[in-house]
Amino acid sequence: MHIVLGLGPNLIILSPGHQFNFLNRGEMRQAMGLRREIEKFLLKAAQVLGYLDSRRKVHMNAINFCQDILQRKALDWEPIIRNNLSQPIRDVDLVVTIGGDGTLLQASHLMDESIPVLGVNSDPTQVEEVEEFSNEFDATRSTGYLCAATVRNFEQVLDDILEGRRAPSKLSRISIYVDDQLLSTYALNDVLIAHPCPATASRFSFKIKRDSETCSPVVHCRSSGLRVSTAAGSTAAMLSAGGFAMPISSQDLQYMVREPISSGAANSKLLHGLVRPDQSMKATWFCKEGMIYIDGSHIFHSIQHGDAIEISSKAPALQVILPHHLLS
Repeated sequence: MHIVLGLGPNLIILSPGHQFNFLNRGEMRQAMGLRREIEKFLLKAAQVLGYLDSRRKVHMNAINFCQDILQRKALDWEPIIRNNLSQPIRDVDLVVTIGGDGTLLQASHLMDESIPVLGVNSDPTQVEEVEEFSNEFDATRSTGYLCAATVRNFEQVLDDILEGRRAPSKLSRISIYVDDQLLSTYALNDVLIAHPCPATASRFSFKIKRDSETCSPVVHCRSSGLRVSTAAGSTAAMLSAGGFAMPISSQDLQYMVREPISSGAANSKLLHGLVRPDQSMKATWFCKEGMIYIDGSHIFHSIQHGDAIEISSKAPALQVILPHHLLS
């Protein structure tokens, strides 16, 4: 049992088995201020946890909703959890991903050009929610840029596909060779070549070629890396870095040297440009170690000093059912 007695300028806290503790007014104000900060922190934590739990529930409800619709159709289908997806996807007529762009990207790495994919955005961003919590935290949910459906229109979109009223679009992907060896994963969004430590400068050179013909001078770089994106990926990191959005059907690749060091006026125009469908980018790596990141951080390939890297859009395209606004 604690007994608190207020005695003028000091506060005496009596606790059985303990000596008296004296707090003066300044210390009392400091303690009360700390208490208010803790209360604010706990309130914010409760809001964030509530938001995250809401996202989990919305996502799970979307999965159950889509499965219920598939069960009502005369279809042979099989659910696969994203983390269990490791083998190439074959012998199916359609892949449906329920999540966001990340789920669709992961599935695309195991798909060839023969199978279409439909993305269902399970947890779209709610504008009102973002505004409500704008002073507390980022309440943005899933962008779903490549997702043509949500729970609101999934059945209609699925019926349109099954009845031939809606066809997939072919999206370009990036093929990557390292020392003439083709990497097994094609990039649907982008490729980042950089040192594994973000604080370390990357040293490399590159040029654009068409068959045996050189289309650009050799550009020598010291920077934080080199990013190359497809049209589908041009609205992601590339756009944030100062690039431009490309038509979704474009077969060009857009490249940008990230944060160049002393590029000079002569090279500045060569640090950002396009690789046409009949061209490729040839790069040489001059650091002791490096990484090629494919569509984010989960898939990567180690490189070392002297490795030759070739990037082009000559990869098999991916068939994607796209949202209507990307087709207009």
